[in-house]
Amino acid sequence: MHLTLLPYLGASGELKTKPTQHSVKELRSIGITPDILVCRSDKEIPEKEKAKLALFCNVRPDAVIPAYDLKTIYDAPLAYHNAGMDRAVLEAFGILEDSPEPELSVWEDVSDRMHKPDGEVKVAVVGKYTQLEDAYKSISEALTHGGMFNRVKVKLEWIDAEIFEKADNVTSTLSGFHAVLVPGGFGERGTEGKIKAAKYARENKIPYLGICLGMQMAVIEAARNLANIETAGSEEFDHEAGQKRFEPVVYHLKEWVEGNRTIERAVNDDKGGTMRLGAYNATLMEESKVAKIYGKTAISERHRHRYEVDVKYKKQLEECGLVFSGMSPDGKLPEIVEIVDHPWYIGVQYHPELKSKPFAPHPLFRDFVKAALEQSRLV
Repeated sequence: MHLTLLPYLGASGELKTKPTQHSVKELRSIGITPDILVCRSDKEIPEKEKAKLALFCNVRPDAVIPAYDLKTIYDAPLAYHNAGMDRAVLEAFGILEDSPEPELSVWEDVSDRMHKPDGEVKVAVVGKYTQLEDAYKSISEALTHGGMFNRVKVKLEWIDAEIFEKADNVTSTLSGFHAVLVPGGFGERGTEGKIKAAKYARENKIPYLGICLGMQMAVIEAARNLANIETAGSEEFDHEAGQKRFEPVVYHLKEWVEGNRTIERAVNDDKGGTMRLGAYNATLMEESKVAKIYGKTAISERHRHRYEVDVKYKKQLEECGLVFSGMSPDGKLPEIVEIVDHPWYIGVQYHPELKSKPFAPHPLFRDFVKAALEQSRLV
């Protein structure tokens, strides 16, 4: 299968097939003969051009597959099926006659939910890498999956957390949103802005989802403003600045259990390969909001961090309303926090976006978008 581009020349108003013919010629010169041509184009490919490609590239006419620009990547499975790609692949392997028709009802439902939403919710993503939106691509797609499940369009707006550090504009900026999400990140830049976003969501009863650093910011915000730990912060920021400024409610993780062994790390270790990385189990508190969202109390989620909320502040913070509703199985590492008297305020140390799928949205994103939808009906 050879993916190729058919450039369009506006001056002559035609698609050019010569680059594709030349690339096939070059492949043949090294002993590779394509069976299928997948032709990228933003213009409709005329039948005569498909016939020309089939003739000069020595492939079957039905093996010239157009790959047009689509409104969403979730249209691709149906688009390629309608273009005959699946049949062309089966034909290339000589098993077309023995193959049943594909079951595409799941993708038809996905496409229907994408293009025919019943409403719209606005979600503010307050991050530090907003100039490069692909940095948060997994989160963007997971929110889309949550929107599909709830049959609503999720309209994202990327907000640079640093703008909240330069001016007192949190309320004016976030007041038009139905939910706030603070994603992960590294380093101190923008963190005070994230803390302000977490405070706004908490005080105004706006659905809030904090992921990794976003959970840590929620904990620091609660420590400062609910538990009266005025200098609450993270060791990460002190290490970066080279001086002690904060009481470390978030500390450098020095020990954790992985399977049947204990992993140990020191602050001065080389950074490579020192994170708590991969899938780890967590135990959820009975009757907590997250337990109800997951429908169970034992979960496994993917992690990517080297700083952790210090469990020694658990009692003090819980007395102020921030409940540690998810812990590592040994009870030493906080995995989830939530506020009980809030419609939807959850922070997680792991990355739920990495396990979300269009036909199986992650429970947290599914419920987060549902909470945003409920919030939109209150506005």
